[in-house]
Amino acid sequence: MDAFFASVELLSFPELRGQAVVVGGRSVHQPVVQLDGTRRFSRLRDYVGRGVVTTSTYEARAFGVFSGMGLMKSARLAPEAILLPANFDAYRHYSRKFKAAVASIAPIIEDRGIDEIYIDLSAIPEETKALARRIKHAVFEATGLTCSIGISPNKLLSKICSELDKPDGITVLGMEEIPARIWPLAAKKINGIGPKSSEKLARLGINSIGELAAMPVEFLVQHFGRSTGIWLHEAAHGVDERPLVTESEPKSISRESTFERDLHARLDRAELSKIFTSLCMRVADDLKRKGYASQTIGIKLRYADFRAVTRDLTMQVHVNDGNQIRKAAGECLKRIPLTQKIRLLGVRASSLVPTVGEQVEMAGIQTELPF
Repeated sequence: MDAFFASVELLSFPELRGQAVVVGGRSVHQPVVQLDGTRRFSRLRDYVGRGVVTTSTYEARAFGVFSGMGLMKSARLAPEAILLPANFDAYRHYSRKFKAAVASIAPIIEDRGIDEIYIDLSAIPEETKALARRIKHAVFEATGLTCSIGISPNKLLSKICSELDKPDGITVLGMEEIPARIWPLAAKKINGIGPKSSEKLARLGINSIGELAAMPVEFLVQHFGRSTGIWLHEAAHGVDERPLVTESEPKSISRESTFERDLHARLDRAELSKIFTSLCMRVADDLKRKGYASQTIGIKLRYADFRAVTRDLTMQVHVNDGNQIRKAAGECLKRIPLTQKIRLLGVRASSLVPTVGEQVEMAGIQTELPF
């Protein structure tokens, strides 16, 4: 999907189309309806805090504002950009709608998250671009949103191609076109080459996919190890044998919050308690919505000095009730020193099992929480 979160927001605020819009921050950045009926929006220049960009429109990206960037840094790049808070309920709603629209045409789908899927088109007897246009039309009719489609012999190349003609694009690639269309791209365009690997490749004089493809596999194995070296060599030549995974079980479900300011366990106890409870309830909602219960509840704290600590509790039974999750997470919390200010708090549920609608609960835990 094209700039998915931002595009969903523009459905609610069409007057912002064509403008630099950044999604992130807190609910205090909700638009305000004025006396004349128009809406007044927050500007990125007025943001104060340590929040990060959830997404941005293509107009904001032209200023260098991308997801994961700190909002304060983004404000220096695009001070006049509109700032909107994230609305994940709306994003999940439109995610379900776009996936259902695709499934009505091409049902063999690998779900890759809220805004991205892989589709197997090989059994559909239809000309490739006509099929792609039909899928795009179905998505737009269902959601009012555009998507970009990359079509190739495998997942690795299709992922790259889906980014080449955004927004609202269709890219079709054959293996014989790799030297001309893929090799000139930066090596980091290969999904799986992250910042650290990209930096290491650059130190070795490898910046493009073509330069990576030209390297002997022995050289890559020497510098990256056998498994990664062979994978880099194959990826640069467009080789990817991974099948579509149409069913998968989550290993864990988690929620976390980075605070606008560092919070003290005693002086900010009420605020921390409210956040802690909200995280536990949201994890419980996620478990129930996805049909799972958890046997292991864990928490993560990041102190003001960026040092992180985690604690887990494995129970004899599985739970998906918010109050029970909070009690278990509270037991974990009691085992963590709270002498420093806290900048992040997270709650995680793992050791998951599917539920069939039955009530699952945990008895016997009573705890006085530090906050």
